[in-house]
Amino acid sequence: MNKRFLGVLIFAFVVASGASLLLYRLLINRPQTSRAAPATTHIVLAAHDLEVGTVLKDEDVRLADWPGPPPTGSSMRTQDIVGRGVITAIYAKEPIIESRLAPKGAGGGLAAMIPPGMRAVAVRVNEVVGVAGFVLPGMRVDVLISGNAPGASPTLGTQTRTMLQNIEVLSAGQDFKKDSEGKPIAVQVVNLLVTPEQAEELSLASAQTTIQLVLRNPLDRQVSKTAGTAVAYLFKGGMRPASMAPGSAQQPRPVARPSHAAVLPPPPPPRTAAPFVMEIISGAKKAEQKFNPGEGK
Repeated sequence: MNKRFLGVLIFAFVVASGASLLLYRLLINRPQTSRAAPATTHIVLAAHDLEVGTVLKDEDVRLADWPGPPPTGSSMRTQDIVGRGVITAIYAKEPIIESRLAPKGAGGGLAAMIPPGMRAVAVRVNEVVGVAGFVLPGMRVDVLISGNAPGASPTLGTQTRTMLQNIEVLSAGQDFKKDSEGKPIAVQVVNLLVTPEQAEELSLASAQTTIQLVLRNPLDRQVSKTAGTAVAYLFKGGMRPASMAPGSAQQPRPVARPSHAAVLPPPPPPRTAAPFVMEIISGAKKAEQKFNPGEGK
């Protein structure tokens, strides 16, 4: 092999190795570009699960970083949160939103959940009246009353009618207070959200009649027109008189009256049967004898 060619080859290899080493060192010592950290905001989060009716304390909340823009209604100061009641359950590490807290000074418990202009009425129930435990806060129910109406006929027996419809349930089956083990205290009371007029009706119905709650679909807001029923009608196949039909009192049936323009013809006289004539011939004499039909019967 030519010595000159071998020397050129070795020189090229040395130059290439030096260039590669120099490039490698430049890449290793190159400063890395730092990525921009996402913007965060300090907001108030729940330190643990918060139940409805809890009055917030310092240990119930904490400030933490929240990536991105803060949720609508969130707070950035614990002073604005402490001392207010929780009206909707809040879970740990969840932002505390203004709409889930009672107004300042309202405290906690059931009273903080009542909207302005409304009332909470407690109705004592059992497993049957409370629809076997399926009546839960936030659901909608109808209120049925059963009793003997004043002035009603005693033959009707006990009567039942729907008094209120589409009523919201505030609480059912448990109290906000806890027992010694920290569990909710079970109570046989259902609190209903009603207007002041409905509260008066419910108070009177609780003392004078028997109340039954009827569970309904929360999406069904239609008010049904019912006339009620009585024990007497149960034994007649559910048939009710026309006076108890919905809207019968407001829309009486028209009474048909004869028209004065129409003149009725007189009735035809009774038809009489023609008499039976018998001719009798005796010698030169001839006579006729008439017999009326029906004679001799």
